[in-house]
Amino acid sequence: MIQFNETSLKKVAEIIARYPEGKQKSALLPVLHMAQVEFGGWLAVPVMDYVATLLQIEPIEVYEVASFYSMYNLKPVGKYLFEVCQTGPCMLNGSDNIIDYIKQKLNIGVGETTADGMFTLKTVECLGACGYAPMMQFGKTYREHLTKEKVDSIIEECRAKAN
Repeated sequence: MIQFNETSLKKVAEIIARYPEGKQKSALLPVLHMAQVEFGGWLAVPVMDYVATLLQIEPIEVYEVASFYSMYNLKPVGKYLFEVCQTGPCMLNGSDNIIDYIKQKLNIGVGETTADGMFTLKTVECLGACGYAPMMQFGKTYREHLTKEKVDSIIEECRAKAN
């Protein structure tokens, strides 16, 4: 059965209490973040249904939000999620080449995870660091002015942390 632990349930109640009665849908984004962390790094349909029940909204309202924002994963992801910006400034500065290089280096396509479950490649819209293009985010870390050499270093860094 899908259910937040007691600590998380208290936090959900605190988040919902921030909003006027009847406006609990306003808590959706932070509750989805909590759910993604607590239930394996992605939002399965039963998890999204559970969030809808908690917030007393229709499941479709949760699906719409979760599928709109790239920060939510709708399928399992690797230990390291490489989110490469693909909007204008990054593309003009070579993000397409970086995406192609990561695909070749890790032998995966966009939206795929390596066989060992270590890496997932995802393309995203603007991450707000246009002056540092091309760039990507993994976890809470931004990596900027990407080159093939920097990508190699990031992959090695992740592998070293995993051992």
